[in-house]
Amino acid sequence: MPSDKIKINLDKLKTYPISKRKCKVRHEDFAKAPSKGASFSDFYDSLPDILAASNFKSIVGAVVSAYNKKKPVIFMMGAHVIKCGLNPVIIELMKKKVITAISLNGAGAIHDFEIALIGRTSEEVSDGLEDGSFGMAKETALYINGAFEEAVEKDIGAGRAIGEVINNEKLSFRNKSILYNALKEDVLATVHIAIGTDVVHQHPSFNAGAAGEASLKDFHSLIEEIAMLGDGGVVLNIGSSVILPEVFLKAINVARNLGHNVKDFTACDFDMMHHYRPYQNVVARPVASGGKGYSMIGHHEIMLPLLGQAVIEKI
Repeated sequence: MPSDKIKINLDKLKTYPISKRKCKVRHEDFAKAPSKGASFSDFYDSLPDILAASNFKSIVGAVVSAYNKKKPVIFMMGAHVIKCGLNPVIIELMKKKVITAISLNGAGAIHDFEIALIGRTSEEVSDGLEDGSFGMAKETALYINGAFEEAVEKDIGAGRAIGEVINNEKLSFRNKSILYNALKEDVLATVHIAIGTDVVHQHPSFNAGAAGEASLKDFHSLIEEIAMLGDGGVVLNIGSSVILPEVFLKAINVARNLGHNVKDFTACDFDMMHHYRPYQNVVARPVASGGKGYSMIGHHEIMLPLLGQAVIEKI
């Protein structure tokens, strides 16, 4: 045994008073006890100022601040938001002039259109896949693909073109449609299409050139909106794990390349689970040189009504 072996004497440990220690949790930040009959504002104010609840309050504050400063508030949404029945929340935020731009992927536009057409959407994929009938509804393809053709003729984007079809055809449930209400409220609505990903691409009426041109028009419109995000704007990606985060990354890159100072804005990702692209392309990379990014994990059908009501209470 070596003679210079270290002997530990715990009596010589250095300690300090707990009053001098920095603590991450304070009783002042605790939730308030629930009470029967409380208002939504009471409930919101009762949330703890800790972790996700604190971040949620920061996001609400950023949206309200952007609204007051007349800065862009961009909602980028996957189709699941519509399939969760959340159109009324989004529509009310457009009517209140909170949302300044809506961006959907192709599937989102299709589900929104079907709601306007028949008040229903979303089929059982596995059943239709058995006999090849999945996505083969005639009217959906004729109207959507026809809208792409009209977009090229009128030199407008896909989002506006679909909204105009819904309006011109006076579809029975148009008041439930995001794209129709965006047209009505003069809110920018863009649709971003990846060829081969949507059911209407299976049909002989699909013109890939027209869809591509209409989608490119919307991409350019989105760049113009994103160019104004700096100094207080907000962008939220809700339920799109690939398409819209990729579109956003390229759009903000073009805006900066053209000399626009798109910094010091708030970027948020709302989804039911963590995904690589939304985190990197929305929450992290775009605000690395200035701004704040947040990830909120939770079911859309709970998180979006909470967000919408919290914002409306504050504006």
